[in-house]
Amino acid sequence: MYLTFNFSTSNYSNLSDAGSLTLQELTHRSVKISIIIILGVMVTLGNIAVLLVITSSVAGWSRNSRYFLLSLTAADSAFGLLVMPLNLWVSLLKDYSEGPDALCHVVAFCNATVYSTCMYTLATISLERYIAVFYPLQYSTLMTRKRTLLLIAFTWCFPLFLLSPITFPDGIIEVHFSTASLVCNPSYSTNVAYTFSLTCLIFFPCSIVMTYANLRVWCAAKRQTLKLRKYGCALRNRHNVAARVLVPVMAAYYTCWTPCVAVMIYSAVSGSTVPEWIEFVVVWLPTSNGFLNCIFYFWINKNFRRKFHLILQRLALAICPKLADTFGWSSTSSAQFVSGIFDNNVVHERTSSVSSTCTLLSLRTVKCCPLAPSVLLEDCC
Repeated sequence: MYLTFNFSTSNYSNLSDAGSLTLQELTHRSVKISIIIILGVMVTLGNIAVLLVITSSVAGWSRNSRYFLLSLTAADSAFGLLVMPLNLWVSLLKDYSEGPDALCHVVAFCNATVYSTCMYTLATISLERYIAVFYPLQYSTLMTRKRTLLLIAFTWCFPLFLLSPITFPDGIIEVHFSTASLVCNPSYSTNVAYTFSLTCLIFFPCSIVMTYANLRVWCAAKRQTLKLRKYGCALRNRHNVAARVLVPVMAAYYTCWTPCVAVMIYSAVSGSTVPEWIEFVVVWLPTSNGFLNCIFYFWINKNFRRKFHLILQRLALAICPKLADTFGWSSTSSAQFVSGIFDNNVVHERTSSVSSTCTLLSLRTVKCCPLAPSVLLEDCC
């Protein structure tokens, strides 16, 4: 009788542990889904606001710059409109006891393609900025409309070709659904050579281009600021605007992408996985870069904020005139606001790169030397 009672108690204890473990897994899963949804909403709303502004001309941004920025916005929007819904859909419908299926392969392919396109787009933006700064007189020849569109087509089409083997269930690499990150991930340890090929063709080249181009632009802007101060063309207490733009861009890039690639290489070499929450963070961290890009490439720019403010005024006047009057957004003030933007556009439009000339130098500097072809102003002050 005692043995029977002891056995029953043991079974009850095991069932209790299993129940608590399941409850913990469900809690973690709910928290993860909430984080993913919040992140997806932030990325989507941020990029919708960006699209409302850059679909038309913005003071200080050239046509080519807008093309690249539209491509970046489309890639970032795919995080919230494609990657997040697909993976949540799979996580809610898939039976975790089942093995990999064709759907998971397609979702993994979409994830990898969006991630790769975003990295390539960031690299091309840095390359365009570099050419605009160091070759201002040859810029229109080097960065023609055709070449710009070809670069954008490459950033979108090459990842499709490079990552196409992931789509085949019996292909060169296996795919599994990770309950830790709630994402369909390739099993990198099943094909180490292909994994290293991806890192060597995507992450490392993009990182090299971005680091070299932005470092050179930052050094040039720093030298120019010192030169302008020497001739009294810049305020001595003015902050280094180039550092405020370029340093956060590079810091965000490496913070968001390096952990993901590091875990990818570690999993391929060791064949083991990292702890649950570490995997979740590093897999979804690149998605946050889609929101940070909205801040560093757009919202930090004064002309962008002015244009967005103008759009809000127009929407308020069209939808609810009384609300617009409450905020003092009358038609007269809007007209004056537009006039001010176009006046500044005369100064900046022809000399812009991706972050615009006025991002690297102040309007005071441009007025000091209005004929300067780029941010690398010489001794004309």
